[in-house]
Amino acid sequence: MADSISLKKLVTRLLLVVVAMFVFGFALVPIYDVMCKAFGINGKTGGQYEGEQTVDTSRQVRVQFLSTNSADMSWDFYPKGDELVANPGAVNEMIFIAHNPTDKPMSAQAVPSIAPSAAAAYFHKTECFCFTQQVLQPGQRIEMPVRFIVDRDMPKDVKHLTLSYTLFDITARHPPAAVAANTGG
Repeated sequence: MADSISLKKLVTRLLLVVVAMFVFGFALVPIYDVMCKAFGINGKTGGQYEGEQTVDTSRQVRVQFLSTNSADMSWDFYPKGDELVANPGAVNEMIFIAHNPTDKPMSAQAVPSIAPSAAAAYFHKTECFCFTQQVLQPGQRIEMPVRFIVDRDMPKDVKHLTLSYTLFDITARHPPAAVAANTGG
């Protein structure tokens, strides 16, 4: 009798541990996002920006643009310009070009990063091709805009930002037939 009671307690405790681990697993993603936002870890940029700011014409920030392909991505991918000078609070735009030189439709996803990472919280994208998957047909070339605002509250000692994108081939996980073709928005 005592053995069955201790066995029930053990099973109950183990089930509670399993449930706790399951809940913790789901809580990790929001916890990670909050930590990245709070500390500027990984240079993750936030989602779409909905606020308004007045333009600070007394300050200028140089924004450099970089693009790379992941090891398995065969597209041509690059910004139209290497950099621009932005006034904090102003809306800015850079166009990125993508070209699928292969003979098959492909799906891609761009992942952004900001350096220095401490400035990522002050870089707000209002429109970005990285918000959606890009699908290109064989030989197709598109222009993809990124519109952004450098926040007026960015520390005054930050005078240079680098926005970089890495383009990943996601065709195997998201076949082009299952995803509507995107015209660059």
